[in-house]
Amino acid sequence: MNKKSNAVDPIPEEFSSYEAAAEFWDTHDTIDYLDDFETVTLEAELQQRHFAVEIDEDIMKVLFQQAQKKGVAISQLVNDVLREKL
Repeated sequence: MNKKSNAVDPIPEEFSSYEAAAEFWDTHDTIDYLDDFETVTLEAELQQRHFAVEIDEDIMKVLFQQAQKKGVAISQLVNDVLREKL
């Protein structure tokens, strides 16, 4: 029977890329590194809220086509249409 080793790989001082960091953390458990982390205080102020609304597929296709014609994002087009109708 093989025993699992208690040794853990050290966290690199610096990762060469986001992909390298992701690969490291995909193969290592943060639980093994609790002493290496520090608690930070974060203050954030929400500047804008976003809402999810279900839209039928046929309507979404039309919105996508119209947004491309106008050269605007779909979200901008939807907001413009809703403002006009409300």
